[in-house]
Amino acid sequence: MDCGACAAKVRGAVERLPGVEDVDVALMAERLRLTLNESQTSPERIEKAVRGVGFGIAPKGAKPEKPKGGFVLPDGAFPGAEDTPEPEEEGPAQPEEAAAPSWHRTSKGRLVIGTGVLLATAWTSRLLFPAEFAHWAFVLATLIGLVPVARRAFAMTRAGMPFTIEMLMTIAAGGALVIGEPEEAALVVFLFAVGELLEGVSAGKARDSIRALSKLVPKTARLEVGGKTLEVPAEKLRVGQVVQVRPGDRVPCDGEVIEGTSGVDESPVTGESVPSLKEPGAEVFAGSINAEALLRVRVTKAAEDNTIARIVRLVAEAESARAPTERFIDRFSRVYMPAVVGAALLVAVAPPLAFGLEWGEWIYRALALLLIGCPCALVISVPASITSALSTGARNGLLMKGGAVIEAAARTTHVAFDKTGTLTHGKPRVTDVAALTGDADDMLSLAAGVESGASHPLGQAICAEADRRGVHAAATGGRALPGKGAEASIDGATVCVGSPRLAAERGALTDGLRSRVAALEAEGKTVVIVLRDDVPQGLVALRDEPRADAADAVAQLRGLGISSVMLTGDNARTAQAIADGLGIEHRAELMPEDKVTAIRDLTTDARVMMIGDGINDAPALAAAHVGVAMGSGTDVALETADAAILRNRVTDAAGQIRLARAAMANIRQNIAIALGLKAVFLVTTVLGITGLWIAILADTGATVLVTMNALRLLFFRPAGPAEVTAPFTDPTSDATRDSASAPT
Repeated sequence: MDCGACAAKVRGAVERLPGVEDVDVALMAERLRLTLNESQTSPERIEKAVRGVGFGIAPKGAKPEKPKGGFVLPDGAFPGAEDTPEPEEEGPAQPEEAAAPSWHRTSKGRLVIGTGVLLATAWTSRLLFPAEFAHWAFVLATLIGLVPVARRAFAMTRAGMPFTIEMLMTIAAGGALVIGEPEEAALVVFLFAVGELLEGVSAGKARDSIRALSKLVPKTARLEVGGKTLEVPAEKLRVGQVVQVRPGDRVPCDGEVIEGTSGVDESPVTGESVPSLKEPGAEVFAGSINAEALLRVRVTKAAEDNTIARIVRLVAEAESARAPTERFIDRFSRVYMPAVVGAALLVAVAPPLAFGLEWGEWIYRALALLLIGCPCALVISVPASITSALSTGARNGLLMKGGAVIEAAARTTHVAFDKTGTLTHGKPRVTDVAALTGDADDMLSLAAGVESGASHPLGQAICAEADRRGVHAAATGGRALPGKGAEASIDGATVCVGSPRLAAERGALTDGLRSRVAALEAEGKTVVIVLRDDVPQGLVALRDEPRADAADAVAQLRGLGISSVMLTGDNARTAQAIADGLGIEHRAELMPEDKVTAIRDLTTDARVMMIGDGINDAPALAAAHVGVAMGSGTDVALETADAAILRNRVTDAAGQIRLARAAMANIRQNIAIALGLKAVFLVTTVLGITGLWIAILADTGATVLVTMNALRLLFFRPAGPAEVTAPFTDPTSDATRDSASAPT
């Protein structure tokens, strides 16, 4: 399938059959899906209809039929397809798929070579033999080259689709022979074959970017079985099995590290350039690259459900969500084709009948007009750009579910952020450690000793900070003080870590200490006080800190002319402190339903993108024009919202909008190219300035230009300049901790 017209042919062939509904033909994925009532139409009849218009069709996983590039149907489309025996579980690795044949080995390539040889032979005969012989040589070259085109044209007509490029081509070339222009006819047939070949090559390059995603996962895996290591097909791994990943190998599955510590390059999956430190308990993604040491990984997801498979599936599925612009052009082309045929007929008969002009000349102009009017370039102008944008986004950790989402994202004027887990890390961190007596580290060690083994997020944050500083005190007799804090015995003294209210109850909250607590709480921080035998030793302040790139993300959006607002259920004081630090508007103390109301208020006069964690923000994500979920490849992130940011980088919100705007600009360029060339050559053709061979060159040339222009999106960089050039120099910085990475 080379262009949107191909998809339209298949769609038209099957949607007329009884019992067929919801027909979806994906051009780039070369996939046909439909809902079928088998009591009215059998699957075999669907196959026959598709083959009848010149395409191969095969169940998913089966070898494609010729012509090359047959359709792939979902599992279960044919009852017998699932009866095929599967290879042994621990069998040898399956061979890789055969590479796509070179252009000269395809049917279209052979047609180009054949018609080219015939045309050259005819031109040679014109020089060596009498004119009459050369005339018939051109006729023969035309007929031989036109036969496969005419066969497809009449097959389409039988399927109820008379207005196709093949039919226009057949009429134009046949008409040229009738009016005595065999040289032009032969040249037109050759140029048409070249154009078809170039369209196929261009479409193949667009598909390669999607195929490259699935090739990220290795074909084989080193499976541990009974104390031995066997090499088995990665696609046969089952949940719970254990595999070894050597340094330099790609991870063959989504899994959990159970032994080993190593830096893992996740850039093939998330686009994040800094390797992530993986230790026992850490999650790894299929397709990522182990950089340093041997890892033993327990499989947590089957091959069909791993991160790469879901991304590929999402990109393929996104083709079905056609942009409003694409749907409009599709409707327009259905009216446009009959109108062009009618105009050509008018050009052929009106001047001779009304003004007595020469029939041959005006029929010639009408035939050229038919070729110029083919809408292939116009039809493919949108899906080619959308597919390239989806592929570029997937490679950069930006997933959008189809053209409708891209078009909506490009029109975004306001971005609403959830706070916790989106603009912030989602868990508290120690921001201030202040000792009233002695050393701050000693005071922190007391607090960590009391909180050792705590399940409360504040206690865990204090222990994490103590671990980072390498300080910890041994405690005994620890117990919780519900709603107030915790206490334990350290070196014979009772140490309490609790709220200012606990300190006040024990008479330890002096006026000076109270003012320091108030100052920290005014910054949106939570303060705990450390007491030893009811004597204050110091205080620890904690806050869910903004991500390192949150302020930059807000600034980038502002630079794009987009306003930002933070929606949070947190208290007004904390929200104010976070918002002021980021330079963003905020609305605080919102319940989930309040967030929906806030989004609806914004959407009355703005185009809103909502970015949240994809779980508790689901209602707000659905209410926005575009809902974007944060999360590194989680099911929620990929399925809940319209789009997902895999790298958990807030700046990717601006990157997603940049990519969407670039895609829509590319679409507008493609439409201008397609319509502009046609407008120029329609006029020159009617005026007799350009002829048949220029007409077909303009048609196929426009299709190739549109496709090649769309492929430029594959090289687009969604990241801002600062993100591309900024080095990661401090492995302990917020940015590095945020991506769970480590220096290599």
